[in-house]
Amino acid sequence: MKVLSLIPPMTQLNTPYPSTAYLTGFLRSRGVDAVQEDLALALVLSFFTPEGLANVHSEALAVPEEDRSASVNFFLDYFDEYQSTISPVIAFLQGRDSTLSHRINTRDFLPEGPRFASLDAFDNDEEGDSLAWAFGALGSADRARHLATLYLNDLADVLRDAVDDRFEFVRYAESLASSQPTFTPLADALKAKPTLMDLQLQELSAQAIERHHPDLVLLSVPFPGAMYAALRIAQEIKKSYPAIKIALGGGYVNTELRELSDARIFDFVDFITLDSGERPLLALLEHLAGKRSLERLVRTFVRSPNNEVRYLNWQEPDVPFEEVGTATWDGLPLDSYLSLLDMLNPMHRLWSDGRWNKLTVAHGCYWKKCSFCDVSLDYISRYETASASLLVDRIEQIVAETGQTGFHFVDEAAPPKILKALAEELIRRKVLISWWGNIRFEKTFTPELAQLLAKSGCIAMSGGLEVASDRLLDLMKKGVSVEQVAQVTKGFSDAGILVHAYLMYGFPTQTVQETVDALEYVRQLFESGCIQSGFFHRFICTVHSPVGLNPQEYGIELVPLPKTTFAKNDVAFIDPTGVDHDALGQGLKKAIYNYMHGVGFEIKAQDWFDDLGMVIPKTTVPKNFIEKSLYH
Repeated sequence: MKVLSLIPPMTQLNTPYPSTAYLTGFLRSRGVDAVQEDLALALVLSFFTPEGLANVHSEALAVPEEDRSASVNFFLDYFDEYQSTISPVIAFLQGRDSTLSHRINTRDFLPEGPRFASLDAFDNDEEGDSLAWAFGALGSADRARHLATLYLNDLADVLRDAVDDRFEFVRYAESLASSQPTFTPLADALKAKPTLMDLQLQELSAQAIERHHPDLVLLSVPFPGAMYAALRIAQEIKKSYPAIKIALGGGYVNTELRELSDARIFDFVDFITLDSGERPLLALLEHLAGKRSLERLVRTFVRSPNNEVRYLNWQEPDVPFEEVGTATWDGLPLDSYLSLLDMLNPMHRLWSDGRWNKLTVAHGCYWKKCSFCDVSLDYISRYETASASLLVDRIEQIVAETGQTGFHFVDEAAPPKILKALAEELIRRKVLISWWGNIRFEKTFTPELAQLLAKSGCIAMSGGLEVASDRLLDLMKKGVSVEQVAQVTKGFSDAGILVHAYLMYGFPTQTVQETVDALEYVRQLFESGCIQSGFFHRFICTVHSPVGLNPQEYGIELVPLPKTTFAKNDVAFIDPTGVDHDALGQGLKKAIYNYMHGVGFEIKAQDWFDDLGMVIPKTTVPKNFIEKSLYH
């Protein structure tokens, strides 16, 4: 039996989403004929050609003049320039023509549409070069990649405004799937006349089937925005290749479809599996081979003969983490991914700039207490490790296959004990890689351990400071304090490791005073050289988190959800403090943007919110709090 795993649009364009690489590697380790393709990348690249842009041009001309956006009008006015530059720009972003950077940096080579207006907001250079502050005199390649990314973003806006209003890099059709209580919006969209985007995706899907002739197709949906396209792929397969079975899984499915009861989704797929896919897939393959009854499927939804959703969960242990095999990128076009430079946030650059081999150091989270996290779900709650020797074996195998030595460890929180053993094994075996990952800023990460990790190839670490408030950190059960975070992050920074802080605002019962104080802590962390990067995320309550499961413990009341037959995750709540967190968010993001560029430290924390028209209290944090934490 042959299995084809597909990455549906839209996921990352700089590196393959790793789920199919994990599953393909696992299935091959069990003797299964398994292959994979990235239709997300293929779809984008199919439009970013002279022929593809000609098709977009035809669609744009069909838009009534009064309905055309600024992006569409600019594209039509400068179509010849776009058509002549698209191939060299794609080659440049794929790393196949680095010398083009010189022409791009002249600012006379690319048509500069509405997205380029953002550069003018930061034109602080005396000579009028608005990128000098970001890249300096030696950053010509980075500068060109940023300009080329803005150019692609302009084209993405045209695709959205003229071809398919669901299109957006990464989050394609997100609104159709995220926390939708009913399948109806997706069902209606899938019945509608296909757009040019849909037709192109259908053609790419058919080509993939013809190349591989699979018996089973796996659709991995990591985000809500990939669900619509995944079902469009399934729709084409069902129509043209009805004998092929289709299974759906992935992060979005595992999180949001756990209470599925709407059978209409089975017009498109045959099976929907939950949580880690290895055991359900083995059971499914045995079933399709006639060696296992339907009743013995594991964590799998099916449609019954009377058109009802059934959940089958024969009790079998999961495949141990040490036995899942080594991920493989065989079959994915590693030389065709686009190294984009969209956000100038240093850590966010790692997400979109360069191709990283994604690897998991341990399954689940060793802490699994944070109240905002989905700790009740398998991907957090089931914690398993592998030996350092086996992890380095996997690393060596991946480097040999891909020829690339950059690794992103995608753990929710990589355990310090495992990272220490891994670093020592990398050094002992003289395996030279560059790697980054996500951790908890706990005291186990001493300056000595930070130095060891740096020696083994660690270039960056991200971790959750969340709300920089000891009261709220305690309420979150984060297990760290602001003082501890300062000491740990300074150790990493002193070791030459870039540190990014995940920050949060709008947590239940968070006051305006705590928001201002949190920003002051963050200001001092930047100024003291503890962190170099950060981003404020708006808190969202989910049904699988401790806050969603026990809202009374956090002083809030959940807004009742409508009857759910499809997706369920985000849940609104009533916070008695009544703080307008959305309004405060603008000041937080503005402040941190300045801090990342080494400016604005002299501005008082409360002054970042001056334009809100509301009374903002002064910070209560001592000016030297972080300094004292570091040197007491």
